[in-house]
Amino acid sequence: MKPILVSGIQPTGKLHIGNYLGMLKNAVHLQNSGKYQCYFFVADLHSLTEDFNPKDKPAQIKNVVLDMLAAGIDPKKSIIFIQSAVPAHSELAWILNTITPFGELSRMTQFKDKSEHASENINLGLFDYPVLMAADIILYDAKFVPVGDDQLQHLEFTRTIARKFNNKYGETFIEPQPILTRASRIMSLDEPKKKMSKSRPAGCLFIDDSPDTIRKKIMSAVTDSRSEVKADIEGKEGIGNLILLYSALSGETSAKIEKKYAGKGYGQFKRDLAEVAVKTLTPFQKKKEELSKNTTLINKSVAAGNKEANTVASKKLLEVKKKIGLYK
Repeated sequence: MKPILVSGIQPTGKLHIGNYLGMLKNAVHLQNSGKYQCYFFVADLHSLTEDFNPKDKPAQIKNVVLDMLAAGIDPKKSIIFIQSAVPAHSELAWILNTITPFGELSRMTQFKDKSEHASENINLGLFDYPVLMAADIILYDAKFVPVGDDQLQHLEFTRTIARKFNNKYGETFIEPQPILTRASRIMSLDEPKKKMSKSRPAGCLFIDDSPDTIRKKIMSAVTDSRSEVKADIEGKEGIGNLILLYSALSGETSAKIEKKYAGKGYGQFKRDLAEVAVKTLTPFQKKKEELSKNTTLINKSVAAGNKEANTVASKKLLEVKKKIGLYK
């Protein structure tokens, strides 16, 4: 039996190139490796921690499913489901809450970071986010979770809470291991010292952007007053980020890119990077447009995934309830 791998993505607006490289492209690679039984879900419960319009949420959820399918996540190979369609996620999260020390959550750096950017909406769900994330993972006996370095703290929390439950109630959960995503951390185009984030759309290159928009955004991306296409130099975070993006999209090493553009300046480099981005995203966009017309395929894929996820999650939750005395 293949080890289980779990990963989710929030429906909080359009996905950007960092999401594509860090989650979607990597998910397809992991799926097609044949090494894992993959569960990929739309983390709609997590998305409620941010301000949103209820009227927009169904379309956002559908858009993420389309992104998954268009990127190459195959419902015949992987389980695609909606988090809120599996009640066991919320129920297990509450049970885990009862053994989670307040101090553990108060140390989460991501909560501190998000609180700074959303001071008007510091809600309990945002604080408790790691507990629900832990439930998302250990509910399926996941052995592996693909993560970026910014999610390692949350995964370590998951391992800690699984271990604590096992020690208190008996062996129940697997302590998941990280699979560090191969894509490097893509930073904001307008503020390259900060990670590209949907919460800051001005610095995002969205995967649904038109070719002209992609070209415009890359040509206007922040660099510096110099012209040397070279990374890892203090004060050149902007060009370093663009080199990183070029490398992630093309597969060429940063060293090869630096050598390729030696003496050519930022203008030529940016123009070529824009075309690499357009070439990468155009097939994805065309596939997504085709799939958007096939409502039956979308609905069947999600319905089948929801059913499978519910079957697995319900069985695990029953085991948990028996361990803590809620079910004989």
